[in-house]
Amino acid sequence: MRNSDAAPHAARNSDDSQSAEPKSPVQSVDRAVSILEHLAKDGEVGITEIADELGVHKSTASRLVSALEMRNLVEQVSDRGKYTIGLGIVRLAGAATNRMDLAKLGNQTCQNLADSLGETVNIAVSDGGIAINISQAFGSASITAQNWTGRRTPLHATSSGKVLLAFMDPGQRREMLQQGLEEYTPRTTTSPDELAGELARIAEDGYAACFEEFELGLHAVSVPIYGDEGSVIAAMSASGPSYRLSRQRIRQIIGPMRDAAMELSAQLGHFPT
Repeated sequence: MRNSDAAPHAARNSDDSQSAEPKSPVQSVDRAVSILEHLAKDGEVGITEIADELGVHKSTASRLVSALEMRNLVEQVSDRGKYTIGLGIVRLAGAATNRMDLAKLGNQTCQNLADSLGETVNIAVSDGGIAINISQAFGSASITAQNWTGRRTPLHATSSGKVLLAFMDPGQRREMLQQGLEEYTPRTTTSPDELAGELARIAEDGYAACFEEFELGLHAVSVPIYGDEGSVIAAMSASGPSYRLSRQRIRQIIGPMRDAAMELSAQLGHFPT
């Protein structure tokens, strides 16, 4: 490994011989990713080594590393002038791993709960302003085999979506409510103020219910699933026809649903304080 105080490499790209600035934001992103790959491969690397690897001036390499350091994606090794992969990378990798673990672990949890309740059970996550179902299991009482896995559903008109909205960052939630609420049935809540009040109650009660708000004849109830950092990362729902999944029945199954969701949350590393 080269010494970080060594002279800059003589052979540099011609574009950097005239200017220390990258040509475009896309080029900056490409170089930043290259830095992360270089650090992942060699462990600890100095600015001069990074500049040589990219074929840029040390000033350009330093600016790119500083931007990554601000996001905790790289960190400087004390008193050695070298950099290594930061904890921000671990956080990002952990988020991806949690999503994969959630789908894998959720399948069995969904099936166990569906067998117990007799209803269809789903797990949904928030994805770009909608809810997407990643796991599903059918109960013995399910009269149809409608596959919701992979289906994108509105946040404001489904029980899972309302849970995800209720525990979302307040600023992001306000922005979504201001974008307009589409009416799917005559029972869909389309007033932002009315929905905001309902979401506040959901956050306090710890569950959400929908009565024919997305599809006529369909009722559903949902509870939150927590990640290892204590935030809500998904919602678990039970759904069924309105004649069977009545309001009284929903009140009866909230307890078992919470137990199942907390068991799954524990498997994902969440432990209530």
